Amino acid sequence: MVERERAADIEADAARWVVRIDRDSDNAGLRAELDAWLAGDRRRVGAYARAEAAWTHLDRASVLAAPDAPGSVGTPLVRRRGVIAGFGALAAGLAAVMVAPRLLARRYDTALGEIRRVPMSDGSVAAINTDSALEVDMRPRLRAVKLERGEAWFAVAKDPDRPFVVESGPVRVRAVGTAFSVRKREGGSDVLVTEGVVEVWTQDGKGAPRRVAAGQRLFAENDGGVATSPRADADLGRQLAWRDGQIVLDGQTLAEAAAEFNRYNDRKIVVADPRLADERFVGWFRTNDPEGFAEAAATTFNGKVSLGRETIVLRGG
Repeated sequence: MVERERAADIEADAARWVVRIDRDSDNAGLRAELDAWLAGDRRRVGAYARAEAAWTHLDRASVLAAPDAPGSVGTPLVRRRGVIAGFGALAAGLAAVMVAPRLLARRYDTALGEIRRVPMSDGSVAAINTDSALEVDMRPRLRAVKLERGEAWFAVAKDPDRPFVVESGPVRVRAVGTAFSVRKREGGSDVLVTEGVVEVWTQDGKGAPRRVAAGQRLFAENDGGVATSPRADADLGRQLAWRDGQIVLDGQTLAEAAAEFNRYNDRKIVVADPRLADERFVGWFRTNDPEGFAEAAATTFNGKVSLGRETIVLRGG
């Protein structure tokens, strides 16, 4: 009888394959070897996809994280090329770097300006926005996430026997297999659903749970419960552009835009002219480019930009 390959060994081999393909992606023979390995056990396909996602995350972290941001508990912030050089082609230690956090980590923090994508042990993925913190607890009958601060988007793997529940203060959001985001605000939480359906309620039990479907959003108040009905929102893509390190403006005021950039940067934008603050703007920017936004706004509205060490001041002309 052939001994069944251990899941941990498959995960480790998948991590090594991702490194090899990254280093020699044009090697047809290597690709053929990978195809043969994947065909040997259907579990390998999922393991390779998870390892590839984690590898991509390491590369994105080096681009999106603040250059001097301290590392946080969870997936290490390591530059991808540095990992290759440090561990070699087979990278025996890399499996621990990539797989162990996905299987064992319980807390994830992001620094100001950092955006992190985290594969979870159940096959779900979390994208964690700037200055956020969450705890993950994978239990036999429940997948529990506590959002302590900030914002996160979840692509939830289907598992009817283990509901996926996000706790954001007294607000609760439950899903089985879907995709949605939760942003913890003062006084309540924003819930945006991009796929499937979720249920939202508050811990005190005021009112029945509200069902929020794909393309809808809902704000659940901490004290008042989920009293409002979910509403359709065609703007979800713009509001979730942060997952790709972007801020997309489509008619927001300059004051609103400045507040959004200030979520990601130590250097704060100040709109010093009240008239200018009410002007509306359309544009696409990187989250870490507040200066580019200020210059574009000044050009559009005949304003002026004053650059300081801690502030970027936008004034009328």
